[in-house]
Amino acid sequence: MPGIKRTEPHRTAAPKGRRSLRLGGLTSASPAPRGTDTPCAQERAAGGKKPGNQGGAPLSPPTSGTTASGDRSGVAGRAAGPHHVAIIMDGNGRWATSRGRPRLFGHQAGARRVSDIVETCPDLGIRYLTIFAFSTENWKRTQTEVSGLMTLFRRYITKEAQRLLQGGVRVRFIGDRERLDPKLARLMDELEQLTAANEALHLTVALNYGGRDEVTRATRRLAAEVAAGRLAPEDVDASTLARFLDTCSLPDPDLVIRTSGEARISNFLLWQSAYAEYEFVDTLWPDFDPDCFREVIGRYGNRDRRFGAVHG
Repeated sequence: MPGIKRTEPHRTAAPKGRRSLRLGGLTSASPAPRGTDTPCAQERAAGGKKPGNQGGAPLSPPTSGTTASGDRSGVAGRAAGPHHVAIIMDGNGRWATSRGRPRLFGHQAGARRVSDIVETCPDLGIRYLTIFAFSTENWKRTQTEVSGLMTLFRRYITKEAQRLLQGGVRVRFIGDRERLDPKLARLMDELEQLTAANEALHLTVALNYGGRDEVTRATRRLAAEVAAGRLAPEDVDASTLARFLDTCSLPDPDLVIRTSGEARISNFLLWQSAYAEYEFVDTLWPDFDPDCFREVIGRYGNRDRRFGAVHG
């Protein structure tokens, strides 16, 4: 599998405001040094900054929700548009089966739908999009389906890399990469480096990801810091643990969407979604077009977010 071919697009100022993201625009990126553990590994080595809006462009304060540090930054009241949307993309297999096609056909259709939703985000004022592509539990599926998915991921990265780069999308991957095919892991690494300077949209792809696994890995790293004498037990709080999570450089999601009619969270962003709003929609993921997305985002604006407070 060849690596990602780099091009040198014209460098422009960072996109501002709610502009439409058309893959093929002119925004460039410079390779960034690879972290040794999570996106905050170098920050921990430098003394440990608190996470939140690190690792990307300067951001306006989140309109609601909490930061990855565990601090509640939301203000109780009527919700504005979501700053960060996370999606559990469910229903690819059922979509294909209903058409008499193999499950992989549905996954291919679902991959194409991702591009549509990515392009729609800036129009809606969404700066962060996190998608659940493959869970730690998905290895239990048939070998044929798993192999097909891994091939699809490699092809998608290779095919879409330049369009994401030119469209101003910064891509990150979260999850445990140890079990992934080395070729796929290398492509993921290259895409992260290639798009590191982009700011129009921050796209996070959860691949071989599980919320419990993430917290377990973070706890191991935190325990190692304590054992080495670099961190005192009495100094450990929610923000400390959050620095060791895969999402340490990201704000927490304001809204989590699950397609296909299933009303469960499936081990996705367990720590980060403590104060998120949820939308469970019946539409299967390949049919979840931009109009469906806009409708869900519109409903979010009618939510009354309290964050534990009671209105007087």
